Amino acid sequence: MNLFEADRFFEHVLFESFGQQVALTNSRLIAAGNLNQGVYLQTSDQRFFLKTNFSEFTDIFQKEAAALQKMRQVCDLKIPEVYHTGSYQGQNFLLMEWVDSERRLENFWETLAEGLAQLHMHSQVNFGLAEDNYIASLPQQNSLSESWVDFYIQNRLEPLAGKAYYDGYFSLEFYKQFQRLYSLLPALIPLERPAFLHGDLWSGNVMIDEMGKPCLIDPAIYYGHREMDIAFSKLFGGFDSIFYDTYQEVFPIEPGFEERVDIHNLYPLLVHVLLFGESYVHGIAKTMRKYLR
Repeated sequence: MNLFEADRFFEHVLFESFGQQVALTNSRLIAAGNLNQGVYLQTSDQRFFLKTNFSEFTDIFQKEAAALQKMRQVCDLKIPEVYHTGSYQGQNFLLMEWVDSERRLENFWETLAEGLAQLHMHSQVNFGLAEDNYIASLPQQNSLSESWVDFYIQNRLEPLAGKAYYDGYFSLEFYKQFQRLYSLLPALIPLERPAFLHGDLWSGNVMIDEMGKPCLIDPAIYYGHREMDIAFSKLFGGFDSIFYDTYQEVFPIEPGFEERVDIHNLYPLLVHVLLFGESYVHGIAKTMRKYLR
């Protein structure tokens, strides 16, 4: 897409979003991932963040917009406002408010921990969600279940492990060994009520807003075991220790969490195997060696 075509697309997005012609004064590409592009748009009186892709899953941004709106309703953390989602000439888009980034306030990590605890305190009867959605570019099943372990196996581990085998990342022997973990889960994971989860909680999805406070983006929401979010946050370096200490004060986790982190992170590791390749199989193999003795 050349610059002229890009500007025409951006102007169409603005027109469709606000129902009137909006003059574009500036645009620039600011992020390009394996699926989405992020674009900064500026008009005479407002700035926007635009996500676009050509995914076959044309509802992927609609599900993200719904998740952001749901999060805005149940926690006090900054969540970007969504203006519109749609598709134009095969290109999907999500138009959101632009969030300026500033230096973190001194109580940034405490605020994030308190906000996440508030999110997790929002509950419902069953684990799952009324509809399926996505984590990154992968479909995410959310069939309702009374049991977290059943939900975790049937909606998280088995679908992705099966696909990893089908796609050639797992050998048949490795896949069968992986399935042996399932019978261990009831004794490993403490019982908890369903908690509203961000679902993709790592440092890349925590921004610093114009006030220096935390802002959450790119959710993959569902009601699950809240240790999933905390464990995910530790997978790629983790947050400041103040975050974990504060969360523990506000909404204490059952003892032994550190021993369960690897079990919870099987799901994000499976996601990374399917998105980025076999290098992430090593982390799964390490967890299997830890528990399958």
